[in-house]
Amino acid sequence: MDLSLLYASVQWLAGFIAFVTIWGWLPLDNWWVRGVEFPRIQIMVLGVIACIGMLAFWSEWQLGQWLLFVALSITLAFQLRMVLPYTKLWKKEVQQAKDLLEGQAHQLKIMVSNVLTPNDDTHKLIDLVKHRQPDILITLESDQKWEKALNEIETDYPYTVKVPLDNLYGMHLYSKLELIDPEVKYLMIDDIPSIHTQLRLQSGRVIWLYCLHPMPPSPTEADKSTTRDAELLTVGKHIKENEQTAILAGDLNDVAWSKTTRRFQRISGLLDPRIGRHFINTFHVDYPFLRWALDHIFHSACFTVVDIRRMPSVGSDHFPVMTTLQYEPEETSKQEQNAPKAEAEDVKETDKKIEEGKKEGEKVSKEHAEERRSTC
Repeated sequence: MDLSLLYASVQWLAGFIAFVTIWGWLPLDNWWVRGVEFPRIQIMVLGVIACIGMLAFWSEWQLGQWLLFVALSITLAFQLRMVLPYTKLWKKEVQQAKDLLEGQAHQLKIMVSNVLTPNDDTHKLIDLVKHRQPDILITLESDQKWEKALNEIETDYPYTVKVPLDNLYGMHLYSKLELIDPEVKYLMIDDIPSIHTQLRLQSGRVIWLYCLHPMPPSPTEADKSTTRDAELLTVGKHIKENEQTAILAGDLNDVAWSKTTRRFQRISGLLDPRIGRHFINTFHVDYPFLRWALDHIFHSACFTVVDIRRMPSVGSDHFPVMTTLQYEPEETSKQEQNAPKAEAEDVKETDKKIEEGKKEGEKVSKEHAEERRSTC
């Protein structure tokens, strides 16, 4: 075997990992920058391989190799810092729910499922819902076909909000619990909805529920992450300013360790039940090595976690995820200490991003309207 070729390949991989990590630090919203926030686990794995490979040839290092190894080590440390909180090695942000007697435990099961509009295996989700019996079902990318199929579960879910769309941004909400004054809002782009509603828990306590599915930064959809970021931060700011007890769930087309999602947590004060537990990588079903968490749930400090897990595939490119929360208001003050705190810079950047998002949203809305007219 030609070891010189292997050594060159290892150095190329090390340089690539360092470059990609540093590239992601650029303060730009373009998809070709923000996209590198997604595969941090994969980048870290490849970085470890490169690190081991370089150490195998350490006796041949010259100044260039030493500098490369230092750069690789710094970028690996950064990637590890982003990923480590979503493992059991980190302190839990949300406590495990107490074992309470039946009748005392007020639990809420929420299932989020991006169904993939062209997916015709509607029975898989229906069977899963009947088996798992969530209190709340949120579907994304659901159109008229999915709405018709999901009529089958409505005897168990008397409260519904239906937004069937054929643009990959349809959304449906099915609830066993009473929904109070639900609204469908288009926060940034005229044809991308979100659902905002109050929800009456079994205890009688009324909370807020937000269901979101913003447009992702990608070469085939949004050139920039601006509207996605602004939508999430708009809701987070609203929750904080109105001191709401809230749950936010949906396919956010972002990862938990991105700068926007972390800022959202600081702005909103909501907690992430995955921190200190494990990854819930929901996308892509067909590529195990290329999976990351796009489907999320965040909640106020009065909830603890009973369980959070990925569900079996329903034929979509996303796995569903179900989270069981328990209402324990006596734990609020303790858990609020775990919530990340916003600084003045967060508030300033949030306001700036929201304004940028509104302007970008107007532009994208016009583009979508023109596309619809051209296809008519």
